[in-house]
Amino acid sequence: MDFQRFRVTPGERVMDMGCGAGRHAFELYRRGADVVAFDMDADELAGVETMFGAMRLEGEVPEGGNATTVQGDALDLPFPDGHFDKIIASEVLEHIPDDMRAMRELLRVLRPGGQLAVTVPAWLPERLCWALSEDYHTAPGGHVRIYTRAELEAKLKSIGFRVGGHHHAHGLHAPYWWIKCAVGVDNDKHPLAKAYHQVLVWDIMKRPLATRVAERVMNPLIGKSVVVYFTKPGSAAESTAPVQETADAV
Repeated sequence: MDFQRFRVTPGERVMDMGCGAGRHAFELYRRGADVVAFDMDADELAGVETMFGAMRLEGEVPEGGNATTVQGDALDLPFPDGHFDKIIASEVLEHIPDDMRAMRELLRVLRPGGQLAVTVPAWLPERLCWALSEDYHTAPGGHVRIYTRAELEAKLKSIGFRVGGHHHAHGLHAPYWWIKCAVGVDNDKHPLAKAYHQVLVWDIMKRPLATRVAERVMNPLIGKSVVVYFTKPGSAAESTAPVQETADAV
């Protein structure tokens, strides 16, 4: 997610839909948003709630920031119409058989003029993973489709969203998943998979210049995810400038 183009200001009501372990929800909380971390998995949400508490204790949250977890179904979001200023749906739509219904729910609960950021696995890296491993995409709860960016944009446009730009992300992660698919998706102890995972952890923790430059070069070519930004039309949208393309992605 590129928070230079998907700007979140303190007090904005933002949902991380399908939050998983909570990476985006934590960043939203650090920015002082009123965060809802939403997911079906109670165990994941318990971990997110614990981290929210730790962040408060460590003083990582600006005054006025708020965060809560909500368990539920993406096909029937338990929120009123126009409830959120912004929504992130990261690496979740590819898991949902009735993705159009989930997209309509996102449109419903976003306010007019609000922004949606969607990330899904990019077509080429994902296609290679499917080719290398049947287990990768047949496990329960796994990926049920491979999107092209054009398909993703067309589906969201067809229900009323306005497209506002895109970029690719996580170029360093694509080779890791190809390795995992080649040696066994559950084989975390394989020397090559283990070594590459250590590199990724080091990169996340230290963010050295060398890997930042490498990923910036790799993202347009083999970025594991494509990130697309949308706006819900409405009176507020008419006065909102289109999302600008930038070179950097987080």
